[in-house]
Amino acid sequence: MFSTKEIANVTGGELVGGSVEVTSVSTDTRTLEKGALFIAVKGERFDGNDYIKQAAENGAAAAISDLAAGTVKTHIPVVYVKNSRTAQLKLARYYRDKFGVKLCGVTGSVGKTSTKDMVSAVLSAKYNTLKTEGNFNNDIGLPKTLFRLGESTEAAVIEMGMSDRGEISALSGAAHPNCAVITNIGFCHIENLKTRENILAAKLEILDGMDEGALIVCGDDEYLGKLTSEDIGGRKLIRYGLSNDCDVWAEGISLNENGGKFTLRYGDTSYKASVPVMGEHHILNALAAFCVGIEFGMAPKEIIPAFMNYESSGMRQRIELRENNIRVILDCYNASPTSMKSSLSVLGAVKTEGRRIAVLGDMLELGEQSKALHAGLAEFAEEYADMFFLYGREMKALRDELTKRGAKVFHSENKQELTELLLNGIKSGDAVLFKGSRGMKMEEIAEKIK
Repeated sequence: MFSTKEIANVTGGELVGGSVEVTSVSTDTRTLEKGALFIAVKGERFDGNDYIKQAAENGAAAAISDLAAGTVKTHIPVVYVKNSRTAQLKLARYYRDKFGVKLCGVTGSVGKTSTKDMVSAVLSAKYNTLKTEGNFNNDIGLPKTLFRLGESTEAAVIEMGMSDRGEISALSGAAHPNCAVITNIGFCHIENLKTRENILAAKLEILDGMDEGALIVCGDDEYLGKLTSEDIGGRKLIRYGLSNDCDVWAEGISLNENGGKFTLRYGDTSYKASVPVMGEHHILNALAAFCVGIEFGMAPKEIIPAFMNYESSGMRQRIELRENNIRVILDCYNASPTSMKSSLSVLGAVKTEGRRIAVLGDMLELGEQSKALHAGLAEFAEEYADMFFLYGREMKALRDELTKRGAKVFHSENKQELTELLLNGIKSGDAVLFKGSRGMKMEEIAEKIK
């Protein structure tokens, strides 16, 4: 895979010890393979430098450290760098460029993961495709995905997340994408970035690692829809959406519990298409994936059937039938005003013999706009749910607005108390949506419904 001499050259580090070959890369002493390079990264709750000795004992062949040169007492070679996380990104780019894969980068305020999964489903119909797993979309996780590239890999779909400026630029620099998708510009991380214009600028950093290639954006988004090719340095710009102003668009949409059917329009041609999941946003994901497939040399007849191979990751709009015919919609990975509305629309469309109940937790990281954005969900939410159970301090604003409208609302900042209220209120045949930011851990309430 690498020699320690190569690693020092790529990262600009100082090698102490002999030049040895490493066969894999790891940041975790518990799972590293014998012969691995151990990269001592610093996280919020740990410092990898404290584990270099353990890594060596577990079979690591070499390490990267950002301590002062020569300070690590170990028998394995160590490459000393200024910053281990930056060094890992440089090494990942070096490794990625060994392979001529077709690589698509995906970012956006919401829908990154579901779009990534749909793009992967499409590309996998023709290519051996690698994709980001779980939430490995930051400067520690993304390199781990790139290090999984191999001689048999033909395509890759890499998700890129961020909370501030400069982060996607670094990720894109490592991934070196051949094309990129931006799903939307919402309110996630507005606490740090202050305005949606700043969020747009941060998302556009995905272009920083691209030599050339198309930028694929949702033309329905009020910010992305206004972009021109000149705004992105003359690059090819492809728009998808529900408007015929887009390059690829959907019409004749029909949604039910089993998924959605629509007509995909591309140029002068129409294609009948289906997705196996409920929600209009999944049709948008399919349109984005269609655009990527076309850019990567696939024919429409290869792409359209592949939409049905889509499988959602983790706790993203998973529908389960529990005892007493209670239908649970689990969407607990993250939350923003946009994704809240998407999930509520799914609740409104699901078949049920009883009531539609929304169990909603705080949307986090909305900063000064949090109260207004929570309260602003009321009109939309009231249309799709019969009863609300709200958890968290920020949800007070939605509670107050729904109460004004005469909705049936229960609220608590105590999870156990809210869980008991829900269990006492739920009845056979009800459909129940669980949605909230990851930090609210709404699945802990859902688990109580057996």
